[in-house]
Amino acid sequence: MLEVLARNWLTLHGLVVVLGLGVYVMASRALHQRRHPSAAIAWVVMLTLLPYVALPLYFMFGSRKVSGRQGLLPGETTVVRSSGAGDLSAWARRLAGAMSLPNASNYADLRIHRDGQEALVALRSLIEGAQRSIDLCTFLLARDALGREVGELLMQRARAGVKVRVLLDGFGVWLGGHFDLDSLRAAGVEVVKFVPALKSAVRGLNLRNHRKMLLVDGERFWTGGRNIGGEYFEGDPARGRAPWHDLSFDLRGPLAERAQQRFDVDWNYASHLPPPRFAAVQDDSGAEESQLAQLIPSGPDQVDDTVHALLVSGAFMARERILAVTPYFVPDAALLMALTLAARRGVAVDLVLPARSNHRLADVARNRPLRDLARAGARIWLTAHMVHAKAIVIDDCFALVGSANLDARSLFLNYELMVAFYRPSHIAAFAAWIDGERRIATAYRAQTPGLIRDLAEGLVLWLAFQL
Repeated sequence: MLEVLARNWLTLHGLVVVLGLGVYVMASRALHQRRHPSAAIAWVVMLTLLPYVALPLYFMFGSRKVSGRQGLLPGETTVVRSSGAGDLSAWARRLAGAMSLPNASNYADLRIHRDGQEALVALRSLIEGAQRSIDLCTFLLARDALGREVGELLMQRARAGVKVRVLLDGFGVWLGGHFDLDSLRAAGVEVVKFVPALKSAVRGLNLRNHRKMLLVDGERFWTGGRNIGGEYFEGDPARGRAPWHDLSFDLRGPLAERAQQRFDVDWNYASHLPPPRFAAVQDDSGAEESQLAQLIPSGPDQVDDTVHALLVSGAFMARERILAVTPYFVPDAALLMALTLAARRGVAVDLVLPARSNHRLADVARNRPLRDLARAGARIWLTAHMVHAKAIVIDDCFALVGSANLDARSLFLNYELMVAFYRPSHIAAFAAWIDGERRIATAYRAQTPGLIRDLAEGLVLWLAFQL
């Protein structure tokens, strides 16, 4: 009797293993899931040894790209320049065009916010000045004093007849303390959760919307690394908590129209509506390349890993300097190799990080890549305060600024939004902001870890995609 049960169990187990591996192979092929080899091996091993646990986890967390091309703007015809120019800006535009990203566009009135107070003043003035529409996309809307203030401003404009839409990440709603969304809806604000955490595992429970943007009347565009919460702007003076140092900016013009289209696509996707149709955005093909900027969406809705591709290729193209700031540094092997090779061939690589971020595991995971960078000759700078800014400047002709961290989650899993700037004066302004953080930071000194710490770092790195 026991032999029969054992045989039947082994047969059933084998069928479950075959089913799990079959689902993995078919889903990977149908959805064009290109994974790092270590991640692919880990899934295969888990599906073979623990299929009853691994298969449900795969359905919840295994997808890295969503089906279809809803991330591409309908009617977009990206111009891929065949110019023989060897400068980085021309190269970056050609690469972006090859990945079917929106055309580079002109813009005006760029205002880089020096600190949280300046960013908040800009945010308030844009909302209060809205006449027709306000569209806000954020990962986190905190249930604190600042979050309530912004919510009240949005409700006031909605009551005044302005069309107000708020797109919140389904998981970020939890992290923000469950903002009172019913009060927003009661005032006439439309609110949609992007992939609710407990309701939509099929669409990618692990794929979070980390994009941040405020669009006013389809003409003004506010974006960067800040969520809507006190720590990103004012801190908590009553508790002696200083605000995080973050980077955001606003502008107007055709680039804002591109961002509006991006919001509309995301809104319809989250609302289970068909992709919207758009009128053509002003053609800037006759403008000088150095006067333009380009929207760089990244994430599961893009066929390519767009930000990662630009960073890796940009590091190989760099000739003089790579200047970067990020709160979390957990790069994949390709990006780390590109940065270390740049440092070894004489490029000045400067990386600014907080000495201690708000994610302790990310701080542990960053130690190995930081030691590799330091050995290659890169300079790493640690700030005493929390830095939440995300920006990278390569030479003097390319700046990438927005919501994406230099870690695997941002580069391969999250929906992110960056802006590539090609205008020299504005590239210099972003570089000056990062340099301001670097000048008040302390130089990192690599230390050889002990056995226990080395093992701990390896275990944490194994989970790097989830950090």
